[in-house]
Amino acid sequence: MSVWFVTGSSRGLGADITRAALAAGHQVVATARSAESVSRQFPDAGDALLAVPLDVTDQSQIEAAVSAAVQRFGRIDVLVNNAGSGLLAAVEEADADAVRAVYATNVFGVLAVQRAVLPVLRRQRSGHVINIGAIAGFVSFAGWGVYASTKFAVEGFTEALHDELAPLGVHVTIVEPGFFRTDFLDPSSLTTGVHVIDDYAATSGAMRDAVPGTNHTQPGDPVKGAKAIVEMAAAAEPPLRLQLGSDTVQAFEAKLAGVKKEMEAWRHVAVTTDHD
Repeated sequence: MSVWFVTGSSRGLGADITRAALAAGHQVVATARSAESVSRQFPDAGDALLAVPLDVTDQSQIEAAVSAAVQRFGRIDVLVNNAGSGLLAAVEEADADAVRAVYATNVFGVLAVQRAVLPVLRRQRSGHVINIGAIAGFVSFAGWGVYASTKFAVEGFTEALHDELAPLGVHVTIVEPGFFRTDFLDPSSLTTGVHVIDDYAATSGAMRDAVPGTNHTQPGDPVKGAKAIVEMAAAAEPPLRLQLGSDTVQAFEAKLAGVKKEMEAWRHVAVTTDHD
């Protein structure tokens, strides 16, 4: 039995991860802006669940949630940084306030929660940090540039964190889901840029027009994804990266092949810039 600390647990993938962890016999500190909304999701969880209010942009709430977790269960074994939000707009269309808002949750919020939980894991010399990334953390798309940049950031510091914590007995994984049938594309999770530039109609504009028709028809099953995450966390040697969804695998394979092809085409230039 492990103690899980999950952000964004009231709905979507976070709720499914919480449900899967409980079903596997774990104890879960399930956090969301509204603790009541979490409790309503899991009325039969009993003492295995601790619902705690947590806005990942609020440092005092983060510290209180971690303190409540340790006070209740004595430890934290698995941290799942799942809370996040989206922004759909061309890079030029994204205004400064919208950019700051998505970074506040997707980047600075993840970092803040990590900073609060990592001292617990380091003292234990055990644990597992699971940061929920996205297909867009490795492959960007028109209309998703700023959102992708937040997930690229998570990829970067998670990879470093993996190396920093490995000698201390703490595992680190970034999960890279594809397009899953959650509420991510609902207005409650996704902000759409209000400043529309006609020149981007065929690129980000086409993406913006297509999104409503794909909402809740995505290929990924969040219940299966959550189960895969819980099973992965039980592995003796969990991966640094876990792709979820055939769409992610295909997109990653295509990008890797494209990067390799372009690198070979320009290798003759790349190798000329070293000192003689």
